[in-house]
Amino acid sequence: MEHSAPAHPARRILVVDDEMTIAESVAVRLRAEGFAVELAHDGPSAVAAAEAVDPDLVVLDVMLPGFDGLEVCRRIQARRAVPVLMLTARADETDQLVGLGVGADDYLTKPFSLRVLAARVHALLRRVDRAADRDGATILVGDLRIDVDQRRVWRAEVEALLTPLEFDLLARLARRPRMVLARERLLEDVWDWSDAAGTRAVDSHIKALRRKLGADLIRTVRGVGYALEAR
Repeated sequence: MEHSAPAHPARRILVVDDEMTIAESVAVRLRAEGFAVELAHDGPSAVAAAEAVDPDLVVLDVMLPGFDGLEVCRRIQARRAVPVLMLTARADETDQLVGLGVGADDYLTKPFSLRVLAARVHALLRRVDRAADRDGATILVGDLRIDVDQRRVWRAEVEALLTPLEFDLLARLARRPRMVLARERLLEDVWDWSDAAGTRAVDSHIKALRRKLGADLIRTVRGVGYALEAR
């Protein structure tokens, strides 16, 4: 008797943590959610695993032997843009901002709820799917040009290399130039989840966009949010 192949192959998640108990617990939960999970426990093996399995998303601890999670994130993102959820044992905001600055899309501080982790994973993947399903278009705002189909960005004809989340955040602002969008609204629209603590992630990615595209491009409205300025 012939068996047909699954219509939708399981999404591949790479879980990287040197604490075996945490790694296995996360893997069990994500497999129960229907994902195919690969494990790595140090920096070099994480980079090798990312090249071998081509994951749809990476759950990545900051503190790793070999080299740390920040370096793993840099190397993975240099090869291919992939959503990264970082895990950190420290609540220090500086550590979180550095992680977001090297290309991570989101972070959780240990100890964390496996339910919350699974929800964040689903939200990140929904965002990727939503971006992929959008009709191709070119957004022009002053000297800023955004090719939505190719996911490429130029300012004054100089291309800027953005992470997937940076691109989505910029495109969201560019679709409503000069309109002030609240941090909470951006968090819901771009990250697909709502959590007041997550507004720090919005601020961190805005800083990254300013660094790559110019400090004058995005205006801060204190206590409210951000607006893209047309020049």
